[in-house]
Amino acid sequence: MVSDLTIAVLGGGSFGTAIANIIATNGNRTFLWMRDEARAATCQRNRENPEYLPGYALHDNLQVTADLPAALQDSDLVFISVPSKSFRQVTRQAAPLLKANAMVVSTTKGIEPETFTLMSEILRQELGHRLTGVLSGPNFAKEIVQQQQTGTVVASSHAAVIERVQGVLSSSAFRVYSNHDSFGVELSGALKNIYAIVAGMAAALGSGHNTQAMLITRSLAEMGRFAARLGANPMTFLGLAGVGDLVLTCTSDLSRNYRVGFAIGKGKTLEQAVAEVGQVAEGVNTLRLVKQKADQLDVYMPLVDGLYKVLFEQRAISEVAHSLMVGEQNTDVEYISQ
Repeated sequence: MVSDLTIAVLGGGSFGTAIANIIATNGNRTFLWMRDEARAATCQRNRENPEYLPGYALHDNLQVTADLPAALQDSDLVFISVPSKSFRQVTRQAAPLLKANAMVVSTTKGIEPETFTLMSEILRQELGHRLTGVLSGPNFAKEIVQQQQTGTVVASSHAAVIERVQGVLSSSAFRVYSNHDSFGVELSGALKNIYAIVAGMAAALGSGHNTQAMLITRSLAEMGRFAARLGANPMTFLGLAGVGDLVLTCTSDLSRNYRVGFAIGKGKTLEQAVAEVGQVAEGVNTLRLVKQKADQLDVYMPLVDGLYKVLFEQRAISEVAHSLMVGEQNTDVEYISQ
C-alpha cells in the first residue's frame, strides 16, 4: 500500500507506538514524537520501544524523533496520544507548527484535572476551527501489536476526518468504526477507567462471575446516566467505545486501572498501588472529577461514590460493598422507549 500522506503521532507510550506502527505499515510516512531526546534516539536506532513495547519491531516507514517541528511540518494528520495532564501543553506546543489543512485526533482517555474538560474540547480551544476528532475503543496496545483482531471507533462531526483516519489505520487486523458523537465516545473512554478500578478490587477479593457481571452492567448504567446529563447520547455507550471498552478494562490485568484496583483489594494503599503499576492510571484522577461533577448535577452514581469513599476517605471496602447492596433499589434498564 502506497500513500502520499504524512502522519505524526505525538506521544511515545504503548498505544501511540502501536498506532504509529500500524500507520507506517500501511504505507504512510510516519513520525512518532517523544519528549525525551535520548529515548527517541534509542528507539530510532534500535527500531524498538523497549520501555513500553519490548520486542516489537518498528517499521522502516516510522521515524522516531524528539524534534516536534520536524514531525509536524509536513503532517496531514496528527494523533495526540499523551496523558491528559500533558494534553493541553502538547497541543499548545503543536498548534503553531501545524500545516494549514492538518487534521488533529485525540486518542487520550481522560479528563483535564480541575476543569472537567475533555480532550476534544481542548483541541477546539487551542486549535480553533481546525478539523478534529477522537479515537477510542477496547484497544490494548500489546494485543494490537500481536495482530489480534481489534476494533476501534473514530468520532468526529467532520466526515473528512473519519474518512482519513479509517484510511490510514484500517488493516486486516485493525478495524475502524465511525461515530458522530465525539463527546459520548470520548466520555466513555474516560469513565470506564473508574469502573476498571472497582472491578480489579472485586477480583482481588475473590468475587465470582455473578458479581463481575453485576458490576459491569451497573457501571454501564452509571456511565450512560452521567453522560446523558452532560448532553451525550447514551446509546453511544452500547458500542465499542462504551460497553466494549468497559468489558475489556474490567476483565483484564493488562488494564493499568484494573491492576491499581487489584492491588488496593489486596490491601495496598492508593499510593502503593499506583507506584506498583508504574504507569499513568487515568481512573484515579477521573474519579475525583466525576465525583465532584456528579454531586453538582445530582446524578445517582453509587459505584463512583463507593470507590471515592474507599480511595479518599479510607472507608473499608467491606463496609462500602455492604452499603451498595442494601442501598436504594433501582430500575434495571433506562432509556427504554415506551
